[in-house]
Amino acid sequence: MRPVERAAVLVRTRDVGPAVASLQTVADRSGVELVFDEEAFDKVDLAVVLGGDGTMLRALSRFLDSDVAVLGVNFGSVGFLTSLAADHFEAGLERVFAGDYRTVELPTLQASYGGQVLPAVNDVVVTSGTVGRAIHLEQVVGGENLGVQSCDGIICATPPGSTAYNLSNGGPVLVWGLDAVVITFIAPHTLHARPLVIGPETSAVVANRSPDIDAVVLVDGRRVQELRQGESVTVHLGPLRSRLALLPEQTFFSRYRQVFGVR
Repeated sequence: MRPVERAAVLVRTRDVGPAVASLQTVADRSGVELVFDEEAFDKVDLAVVLGGDGTMLRALSRFLDSDVAVLGVNFGSVGFLTSLAADHFEAGLERVFAGDYRTVELPTLQASYGGQVLPAVNDVVVTSGTVGRAIHLEQVVGGENLGVQSCDGIICATPPGSTAYNLSNGGPVLVWGLDAVVITFIAPHTLHARPLVIGPETSAVVANRSPDIDAVVLVDGRRVQELRQGESVTVHLGPLRSRLALLPEQTFFSRYRQVFGVR
């Protein structure tokens, strides 16, 4: 990659003051201008995140379908999408600023409901609007009805989103580079419900069939819509892409082993 001249900076809201100072020192030494004002983010070469996966998600959403890749320094608890450790990120950052990095394109989802269309970097979740109450959700995948299931909800996740809420509910991990969606039930009231992986030409329609409980649609963790009985949301791979920056030697499997491997 070309050396970085201007870099956007996104930080989580706490505990990163000293890291910002270190970042500025590395930038000054590398001749890189740091941009903290989001209104000026349109003319940057790279985005640097000081935070965890939540801040990474915000940055990836901000730079969707642009040429700007997002590099993460992990100040979170998991940080699977980040590339550099918080306690010694300066050397790696110098390499990145010099152009010694690569980018990975990641697919996104598109959620359609009530005439609205929203992109999702991580996942689209349909869940019960009443805590502690199961709902009845119907799945129509690829135009074929797969039936109604009593559950707490359904997760539709991208490959990067597959290591988030999907993973914690027993869903499979999708390797970066796949154009696929994984659909996983949340606490299904059956022994037979299994996750399902679908490709780019297939849509999933999730409808609320509960007579007395509204469902809620969450896009990347944000509550965007209520689904009353009979209402639905359609989810499929979208046209937009996000871009993740990594050191050249880093791979999906090295990150997977480092974060989720046996201790």
